[in-house]
Amino acid sequence: MTTLVIGAGIIGTALAHELQKRGRQVTLIDRAGPGQGASFGNMASIAVTEFMPASRPSVWRQIPGWMLDPEGPIRVRPGHMPRLVPWFLRFIAASRPSRLRALEAQGAALCARSLEDTEALLAATGLSDQITAEGCLSLYADQAEFKADREHIEILERFGIPHHVLDGAALRALEPEVSDHIGMAVLFPKNRSIKDPYRLVLALAARFQALGGQVLQGEVAGFVRADRITGVTLKDGRTLPADEVVIAAGAHSAALARALGEPIPLETERGYHTQIMAPGISLRHSIIWPARAFMVTPTAGGIRVGGTVEMAGLTAPPDYRRAKVTVRRALTALPRLQVRQTSEWMGHRPALPDTVPILSASARTRGLFYATGHGHLGLTQAATTALLMGDLITGVRPALDLTPYRIDRF
Repeated sequence: MTTLVIGAGIIGTALAHELQKRGRQVTLIDRAGPGQGASFGNMASIAVTEFMPASRPSVWRQIPGWMLDPEGPIRVRPGHMPRLVPWFLRFIAASRPSRLRALEAQGAALCARSLEDTEALLAATGLSDQITAEGCLSLYADQAEFKADREHIEILERFGIPHHVLDGAALRALEPEVSDHIGMAVLFPKNRSIKDPYRLVLALAARFQALGGQVLQGEVAGFVRADRITGVTLKDGRTLPADEVVIAAGAHSAALARALGEPIPLETERGYHTQIMAPGISLRHSIIWPARAFMVTPTAGGIRVGGTVEMAGLTAPPDYRRAKVTVRRALTALPRLQVRQTSEWMGHRPALPDTVPILSASARTRGLFYATGHGHLGLTQAATTALLMGDLITGVRPALDLTPYRIDRF
């Protein structure tokens, strides 16, 4: 049985590895090569706590104000606004209380097992040294900021996600570089970090090839179908036959699904980071500051600063002012941070309006599957996605009911 996986980010690479391990003959194809997209520059977090739907009223009610602020956590480029209207209507529809509760449960079901699944994948591939032992610290200047984030904490309590509230002294005992102006924090012990997410994808792709899998660079132009999928065509003219095809192409999955007559409301949330290779300080934990909308992670041999969301499509040029904003904010939390030997990056996160991914067989074409739309949680949910989709594709009943993640739910 030959399987073609389109997309060699962390989702596609983990799934290709899982299928090859299960006896499929797998080809992994990507337009740029393993780990070159969002997996290159994500914030390196196994973010077990971050499954809450973005469509919560406490979030979307602030969006108009954020959009009017050029340095706000969400920015929509005016030229892209008309194309976003259908997506935003679905986003608002996902904010109904009954729908929110269902979406919280669906996100929590994936994230509750994500750390254990990630650790198992790393152990099985000899890559256990790629994950840290420390968790993530969520910072709050004062009690008012903490109360403003109380909804998040209450959701975690409802699903039994561990967390520990720390006062300022306990916080600085863990991370002495954090400013004295930060009055308290919450430690999320299961929110671990990956030491270098790009190198992790490369190492996993190498393990996949060692099992007999093939990695190809190429861009998919179309699909070959009769009564089922039989292959894909590439822009360079090649045709690749396959018994099964999996679309795991992140933000580029929307165009592929549309070509198959199965359009999905997938947008790109453009994310930015600044990688600082001579920071002058060291951190053990990743940190987030919800009120300031940024994250800092020790990864890739330095310190990475990122955050905010930009909606501008796949082709607009980067606006690196977004990256500079998060660095300025990071300096308020880490006053001794030195911004030296830096590089800036922008990548495309695949965003669905209800915040949970598509993990599904096609509703129209036999032999076709989708694993996409993970938003900010691609790295977090990659190992879990590989296991669940591996079951679905090979005819094993998945450990989790995948009905809520079906492609035709919209």
